[in-house]
Amino acid sequence: MRLFLDLFKLRIGFAIALTALAGSMVAPGTAGAWPVAIVTLAVLFASAAAGAFNQYVEADLDRRMARTRGRAFATGRLQRGPTWLAIIIAMAAGATAAAATVSFEAALYTFLGAFTYAIVYTVWLKRATWANIVVGGLAGSFAVLAGAASISPEAAHAPLPLAFAFILFLWTPPHFWSLAIVHREDYAAAGIPMLPVVAGEARAARAVFAGAVALALSALLPLALGMGAIYAVGAIAGGVLFVRAAWRLAREPSKATARASFRASLVQLSLLLAAAIADRLA
Repeated sequence: MRLFLDLFKLRIGFAIALTALAGSMVAPGTAGAWPVAIVTLAVLFASAAAGAFNQYVEADLDRRMARTRGRAFATGRLQRGPTWLAIIIAMAAGATAAAATVSFEAALYTFLGAFTYAIVYTVWLKRATWANIVVGGLAGSFAVLAGAASISPEAAHAPLPLAFAFILFLWTPPHFWSLAIVHREDYAAAGIPMLPVVAGEARAARAVFAGAVALALSALLPLALGMGAIYAVGAIAGGVLFVRAAWRLAREPSKATARASFRASLVQLSLLLAAAIADRLA
C-alpha cells in the first residue's frame, strides 16, 4: 500500500482533488452531487496518473537523489516498460472520459491539468529551466477550473473560479521553492536546475518571500467577488502564517527555515480551500 501511495503521489492527488471540489463550490450556479463527485474523482485519478508518469520518466533522476531513490521505478521494485505505461495512459484516459460525461469543459481542464504536470513540467521543462515549476503551477489552476465546469460549462469562466485558479498558480512556486531549498544538494546532484541550484539559497529565499506576499494579497481578491467572512478568516490567517514563515526564511536561509516555510504553505492552502468550501456551505 505504501508503494502505490507513493507511486501515484496520492497525498498530492487528494490535495488537487480538494482544489477541484473548492472550484465547484465557488462556481456560480448549482449542480447535483453526482457531477461534482465525478469530476472530483476524475481529477484525483488524472493527478495519480500524472504522478506515476513523473516517476516513470524520472527513474534515472530519482536514483541520484536521497529523497527519491527509494521510489518504485528507481529501485526496480516496479519495472519500467509498456505494461506500466499502458496502465498510466489508461488511467489518464479513463479520468478524462469520466469527466466528459459531465461536460466537455470539465474533461478538457482535467486533461490539461494532468498534461501540464506530466508532459509540460516533467518532460519539457524540469531538466531545462529554473522556471519549470512556475509553468507547472498551472496544473493546480486547471483543477480549479475542472471543478467549476462540473457546475456548468460557463461556470469555469466566471470571476470567482478564475480568481481561485490564479491563486493556485501563485501558490506553487513559493511552495515548491521552499522544498527545493531543503533539498538543494539533491537537485544539484541530479542536475536539475531548480531555482536554489542556479541562483543560490539566498536569492531563492527572497523569491519565496515575494511569492508568499503576492499569494497572500491575491487570496484577498475573492472577497471583492462575493466571498464572505468565513473565507476572509481562512485567507487572512493562512496568508499571515505563510508570509511570516517566508520572511524568516528570507532573513535566515537554512534548511530549517525552508522546511518551516514549506509546511506553512501547506497550511495556508488547506485553510484557504477549507474556508472557501465552508463559506459556500454556510
